[in-house]
Amino acid sequence: QVQLVESGGGLAQAGGSLRLSCAASGRTASNNAMAWFRQAPGKERESVAHISGTGGTTYYADSVKGRFTISRDNAKNTVWLQMNSLKPEDTAVYYCALRRFVSIGRSWDNYNYWGQGTQVTVSS
Repeated sequence: QVQLVESGGGLAQAGGSLRLSCAASGRTASNNAMAWFRQAPGKERESVAHISGTGGTTYYADSVKGRFTISRDNAKNTVWLQMNSLKPEDTAVYYCALRRFVSIGRSWDNYNYWGQGTQVTVSS
């Protein structure tokens, strides 16, 4: 089994920054693709950012491109999401996910393991 634990969520003002962390443990392979998704109240879970197992490929949703950066350290089994220029519409529960492949998957059902989520709230 794999456990994913997110941290770093909280309250930020519009224009501010937050950094989310996701630590993987258990039966992990250091080169698994990982991703961040988010879900706002009353909305479907949406893709935010993805990173391949090697870190060489990344993908961002159009809504966060240029503002968010996903990165990883395979030695630490950790992925980060640096969120800058935050907007109120970024308010959501953010979930870390891991996929049992090196390549990224664009859809939530391409990912096999999920964290419990961390709340991000951006005030205007």
